[in-house]
Amino acid sequence: MASTGVTTVTAKRSRTRRAREGAYGLLLIAKNAAAALIALFLLVAGVWSSWSDARPAMLTKGLEQGVVTVSDCGEDWCTGPFASARGGGEKHGRIKIDKAVTDGSGDAVAVALKPGTNEGVRTGPAGVLHAWVPFGGSLLLASLLVAGGLRLRRTAWVMGLLGAALLGASYAALTF
Repeated sequence: MASTGVTTVTAKRSRTRRAREGAYGLLLIAKNAAAALIALFLLVAGVWSSWSDARPAMLTKGLEQGVVTVSDCGEDWCTGPFASARGGGEKHGRIKIDKAVTDGSGDAVAVALKPGTNEGVRTGPAGVLHAWVPFGGSLLLASLLVAGGLRLRRTAWVMGLLGAALLGASYAALTF
């Protein structure tokens, strides 16, 4: 074999350079871990926030169900008399329901009552979708963090599109 005449010299890196590179690697790992933890926190908070309304909207077995006829609306809540689906159900005065799930005064809304309260949660597809709106918002927020902080763009697109689809489906179900 013929020699090319080029000799390669491997120089050792200094201790300070190796330490800087190691510290930079640790900072990258810490940044990714922090971004992942914050994204996970956002998602868990969205599920936690949604579950208090989603549980009675989805799992109605054992809950008192009926219809609320909206008679008065405030800024956030509407109230009205409750007619139980079971004829001789427990007597309830006025039931309050989220204003976003009604069309205003005179609207009859199928609800399930939260145990131990006078608060109703809309049932059916529109009620279930509306209950999961906070989770849809947390998906949108976490997708920005996943794209920017973790550089997982495809995952972020999927999360963002799922969150937008959930919010859009909720809006469509309550509007139409």
